[in-house]
Amino acid sequence: MSNPIISLNHIDVTFYQKKRTITAVKDVSITINRGDVYGIVGYSGAGKSTLVRVINLLQEPTSGSVIINGETFFQADNDKNKKVRIKANDLRNRRRKIGMIFQHFNLLNERTVTENVAFALQHSKLTQDQKKLKVTELLKLVDLTDRAEQYPSQLSGGQKQRVAIARALANDPEILISDEATSALDPKTTNQILSLLKKLNEKLGLTIVLITHEMQAVKEIANKVAVMQNGEIIERGSLLDIFAQPTQQLTKEFIETATNIDKAIATISAQPLVKNLNDNELFIRLSYVGATTDEPLIAGLFRDFQVTANILYGNVEILQNTPVGSLLVILSGTDEQIKAATSTLADHHVEIEILKGGK
Repeated sequence: MSNPIISLNHIDVTFYQKKRTITAVKDVSITINRGDVYGIVGYSGAGKSTLVRVINLLQEPTSGSVIINGETFFQADNDKNKKVRIKANDLRNRRRKIGMIFQHFNLLNERTVTENVAFALQHSKLTQDQKKLKVTELLKLVDLTDRAEQYPSQLSGGQKQRVAIARALANDPEILISDEATSALDPKTTNQILSLLKKLNEKLGLTIVLITHEMQAVKEIANKVAVMQNGEIIERGSLLDIFAQPTQQLTKEFIETATNIDKAIATISAQPLVKNLNDNELFIRLSYVGATTDEPLIAGLFRDFQVTANILYGNVEILQNTPVGSLLVILSGTDEQIKAATSTLADHHVEIEILKGGK
């Protein structure tokens, strides 16, 4: 049973300039359930950051409705030229339950780590002692206790982002928006921050909206994915469905980059073994999901069809506890043998893409 915490319905965001009109978001509807880590992926200019700023009305939509935790923040009926907005004071209070972290941290350089986190509590009703305890607990949560009295200039990029996360959690938010929060970090630090976000999702029940242009980040922690292009969502689904059966070319490109299969294909295609395929050989990519990976299908090709399989590359990802894999293989045999072999693979839900060879 779904439990939506964020419902954006038919959202348009249009900017009017002197000589042109720019539609940054076009008729986007999206539902995010409580406890989701929802990845929204797209290249720069796709409209993803504009879309998430609609969640807390940092960006007011031109049309559509914004419902957060069952409460209508905004609703526009353009046919009747009517808009309904949450009251300004109520919106300020609700925004405290929506934390945000960004690519460039947005820390106050003249304040210590402790003071940066405490800054988010300046309008809190907690006593000074309670605020102090809260900051101490947050720094422990993000593993920065030993950096409490240091300044941002003394911290690494990953440590700065941990401070920003602690600050974003200060008012016990139910939603955390991460807008390209790992884009400025090296791969190792990125994985550490993503692991922290996943821990917060599991430990605090935090709903996370992850905005990124890197499918690798989505792959690490998201359970749901939406792909944006030119202001529209072109594909959406569970992480497993998106990786196993992408339908849009842009989604396929993102996935190939995240799994490095594109580099593997390019590198192996340049090898003499592939460049000089014999007439009875086929260079193919096999993609498979779940239980299929446990079956010795490739090993059985020679036994059952006298087809030789030369595996040149293999990769298996574990997504939502399910194996998803790719193999690059040269099959050798007669046309009839290879046809029978690939037909059997297809019957076992293995997707086959011919990369070279065949008639």
